[in-house]
Amino acid sequence: MEAGEFLAHYWQRRPCLIRQAIPGFDSFLTREDLLALSTRDTVESRLVLERGGEAPWQVVPGPLDAESLQQLPDSHWTLLVQNVDLHLPEAAALLRRFRFIPDWRIDDLMISIAPKGGGVGPHLDSYDVFLLQARGRRRWQIHPDGYTEADFIPGLDLRILADFRPQQEWILEPGDMLYLPPGVAHHGVALDDCQTYSIGFRAPTRHELLNLYLDDMLAGYTDRRYADPGLTPQEHSAEITAGARRRIRSLLKAPFENDAALDRWFGRHITRLPDQVEIAPPLPLDQDAFTALSRRARALRCHHACRMVFFPGAGGLLLYVNGGEYPLPGDCLDFVTTLTEARELDREQLGKYTAAPATAQVLHDL
Repeated sequence: MEAGEFLAHYWQRRPCLIRQAIPGFDSFLTREDLLALSTRDTVESRLVLERGGEAPWQVVPGPLDAESLQQLPDSHWTLLVQNVDLHLPEAAALLRRFRFIPDWRIDDLMISIAPKGGGVGPHLDSYDVFLLQARGRRRWQIHPDGYTEADFIPGLDLRILADFRPQQEWILEPGDMLYLPPGVAHHGVALDDCQTYSIGFRAPTRHELLNLYLDDMLAGYTDRRYADPGLTPQEHSAEITAGARRRIRSLLKAPFENDAALDRWFGRHITRLPDQVEIAPPLPLDQDAFTALSRRARALRCHHACRMVFFPGAGGLLLYVNGGEYPLPGDCLDFVTTLTEARELDREQLGKYTAAPATAQVLHDL
């Protein structure tokens, strides 16, 4: 299936089962690898215990204790490890297979492992997801719609549907993949020891964006108080006049009136890495030393965790990498697209771009 066909007929419309989406696929991580990752304080993880916990469907947040992991029951648990693409180059490479969706919409690769009977219960997500079977077999059941908040079991760590009524069912084997748009109720149960890769997408709510934007912008925003110079006596002292209401609206709208500032904030925000992700510190090279090194290098490659986006800005281009903003002249589109698409520059490209002052400066800074 061509990407255009998928986007036209399935994306955010209806589920799609793709047999052997990646023929012969096998996980690049063992169960032991994932258990070890979940013990690190730099990795986001959680353990779901359907049975055997302090309460049904107990969620134990990571980092997890290695000794406790050795005492897990034989069934009915699931370990989920988030943002694996930020920690392993192989995971980042897999995620790039999904770049027929814009980069900024791609969230992360989550890997779950479970013994026979393991799962996280019938639930629904508010974002698109591709469920790629990596090892073992998993039975997926879905129900397209019709559930509300009243259908969730109260008092649990997870949002579990009380009366899940499946309408379709499939068994996925390694290489098979199921796409689900937002709001489709689904329930996956491991039929044997299995791994499932979940490719999730960003779908921020308006409240989330507003809170984040206001937190960021107001920290550096020049504040001002309500003022009404030229005030004249009014007939009714308890009335909020049209002029007062207009001044209040203007005061509140001010942080949102500059579209360019909003765009720039979003570029910085959407490329930020989680706090716990570690990237090697920069090399102590000045511009001349960097240029000399570039002339000897075979290639310059982005770290696998790098997040990059760009868009046209005032009088040029704005490139964003891991929360940083890098303005460039408008004639640098070739540089920006080469860097963000290939995520590396070969020797010839390095020579070309280190010879131009604008792109040489950005490469040095990055």
